[in-house]
Amino acid sequence: MSLQKDQANHFRALHVKGDPIILYNIWDAGSAKTVARAGAKALATGSAPVAMANGFKDGEELSLDFAIENIKRIIKSVDLPVTMDIESGYGEAPHEVEATMEKVLSAGVVGVNFEDQIVKGNSLYSIPEQCKRIKGLLKACETAHVPAFINARTDIFLKAAKDTHTEQMINEAIERAKAYEQTGASGFFVPGLKDESLIAKLCQAINLPVNIMGRESALTKERLNELGVARISFGPEPFLKVQAALAELAKEKLS
Repeated sequence: MSLQKDQANHFRALHVKGDPIILYNIWDAGSAKTVARAGAKALATGSAPVAMANGFKDGEELSLDFAIENIKRIIKSVDLPVTMDIESGYGEAPHEVEATMEKVLSAGVVGVNFEDQIVKGNSLYSIPEQCKRIKGLLKACETAHVPAFINARTDIFLKAAKDTHTEQMINEAIERAKAYEQTGASGFFVPGLKDESLIAKLCQAINLPVNIMGRESALTKERLNELGVARISFGPEPFLKVQAALAELAKEKLS
């Protein structure tokens, strides 16, 4: 537990506005070892690549038990802090996501991604509902005495095409970020957000470290640094690129 607590504190310290931690997402122990050897400071799973690598679709179709056994193998394979994508927490009520968090903390993780999307639905949890759910995660952290990094994700921008992203949407995101921060979240993740001016406005308006999805943005790492981003992740991109390379190699050898 002492190692896990130390890694959690170290992972938290890696989130610096203007000097972002880069998380090139992994999906199993093999990919974890490869990315670790490449010089990663920490590792993060993505729910989509973990699901796809095991024949499932994203959206909590992969069972929680399977996901936990997978993360255990990853953690045992490396000496780095590991954060886990738990999607929407495999439950709706605060006590359900608390139970999920207890299990993943027992596996050794030092952080989680936690989204406000209603799984298999078309809407988001209201701000009060999601804050109660975040409190469920925090309760589990307090019980386990692990200061895990709660990366609170909003799916506002994923649900709308890039050319429809507006100031009103960023204002809603800022409102959510501030509420999540007051509840105790550690970071704010906005997949789908690509517009430079909107990223800048978000980073300037909130205190939480902002996580941008690198694969979606045409902006360079240096520009994201300048905008104040504190974390860059890549979601399913690494897995999809590996699969594309495998397909080409297979075609070459099978032709």
